[in-house]
Amino acid sequence: MKKSILLAGLFLMAASCSSDESVNNLESADDFAPVTVRVDGFSVEQSDIPLTRATALNDFEFADVVTLAFYRSDGSEAYKHTQVRNDTNTFTTFGEFSCNLPLGSYTMVVLCNAGNNAITLSSPTSATYGEQKVMDTFAATQEVNITSNNAVELSATLDRIVSAVAVKSNDNRPEEVTQMRLTYSGGDKSFNPTTGLAANNNGFVCVLGFGSAGGSPTNIGSYLFLASDEQNVDVVVEMLNDDGDVLYRRSAENVPLKRNRVTSLTGTLFSNTGVSSSSFQVNKDWDTGYNMNF
Repeated sequence: MKKSILLAGLFLMAASCSSDESVNNLESADDFAPVTVRVDGFSVEQSDIPLTRATALNDFEFADVVTLAFYRSDGSEAYKHTQVRNDTNTFTTFGEFSCNLPLGSYTMVVLCNAGNNAITLSSPTSATYGEQKVMDTFAATQEVNITSNNAVELSATLDRIVSAVAVKSNDNRPEEVTQMRLTYSGGDKSFNPTTGLAANNNGFVCVLGFGSAGGSPTNIGSYLFLASDEQNVDVVVEMLNDDGDVLYRRSAENVPLKRNRVTSLTGTLFSNTGVSSSSFQVNKDWDTGYNMNF
């Protein structure tokens, strides 16, 4: 599978751990190793979800939140901290983490997402957006063994683990249409950081507001986690007013989705005259993104 890859240099060097993070306490300082994790040097190629970046973390516009965690072999949390770019109280240098870890074996998890809300990370195999909408998300996990007090250097590659669905209209959006509701028959808002796959395949509902007045074509969409690298999902698109009334409805069965790939649903949305309200026309050919006409 061709993946857009987010490269992060992770270097572990001598530093101290701030007091607000979780870390195991032992009596002897000889049982600890000083650890600094610096997430920087991002090089992002997004040929499938069409954006191209080759930039440092501080310049990468979608790297708004970074979470680093270490979990012991029994699954307990040894260290976790989240940095939010817009909250300088959460970091000294955005993308750099410092702590002291006891000697032992760990699973390191690094998550990066757009938006100002952190993903709820519970373990190397459990994370969720909860009631939030899914954002562009990158993840990496790695097994780490700390066997001495010496500085340790690590590297990791963060892969985009979401699929994207874009809804594009050929006609102008009426001003009374203020929201779009997407209903997915599969996928999820929760995921396993180790595999990058959805925690379950029950589907979910996502409601998005339009950030501008009507009178122009629509180009809006959302992200989701898939249960496999490629998956067919039924999608229902509903256009709503402020009261939540459905004004226009389209649906598609077996829409092909893929991680790190945007699938576009394109056509006439805001007319019920001469247009089936219950189906899309499907173009079965793949290209850089997957396009579906309705």
